[in-house]
Amino acid sequence: MRLLLAEDEKSLSRAVITILEKNNYSADAVYDGEEALEYLESGNYDGVILDIMMPKLDGISVLKRLRAKGDTVPVLLLTAKSEIDDKVLGLDSGANDYLTKPFSTKELLARIRAMTRSRTVQTDSVMRMGNISLDRATFELSSPSGSYKLANKEYQLMEMLMSNPKNLISTERLMERIWGYDSEAEINVVWVYISYLRKKLTALDADIKIKATRNAGYSLEEA
Repeated sequence: MRLLLAEDEKSLSRAVITILEKNNYSADAVYDGEEALEYLESGNYDGVILDIMMPKLDGISVLKRLRAKGDTVPVLLLTAKSEIDDKVLGLDSGANDYLTKPFSTKELLARIRAMTRSRTVQTDSVMRMGNISLDRATFELSSPSGSYKLANKEYQLMEMLMSNPKNLISTERLMERIWGYDSEAEINVVWVYISYLRKKLTALDADIKIKATRNAGYSLEEA
């Protein structure tokens, strides 16, 4: 799952990005409202954490522009303001939730899970295909034969494949969603992580497989 963080306080931004990546989210950081809108034009995000007080364009204005053009991406407003009127304005402008600084890591992650839940194919925290399951809470890939706790990029890749069973996903799309536009990684890194996952699926005696379609991409299929 890919998130955009729009927060102009760079020390806080770095801290939140670290929290998100440690909890197996892919995340990009921007530092003003105009940049946030530019990134969101890609349609590449499952959720947005949006600070209200930002340079160039404030968070409420960003939110109103998103909703005016029909963009339903979930938005969590983040602000130092705690007055009721500010919360009401944010929610009335189309925000999904509101979090006041300072906040705890657990609350931030809980709010993100809640606002993105409706965007996922399955509301259950455990995704299943064939004899394989992927637990979104523990990041474990398992079968009756055993389990593996997946690292960040492995988890992101497997989640995307299991969210789109039997659908071909291009290598470029996987690269954008998991590594991001600003990544310096080469595109063959996708193949490397596909290889890691295939080895784990084999070890788990999986009855599903990751199929490669030459010059097109990958799909999760029944073995």
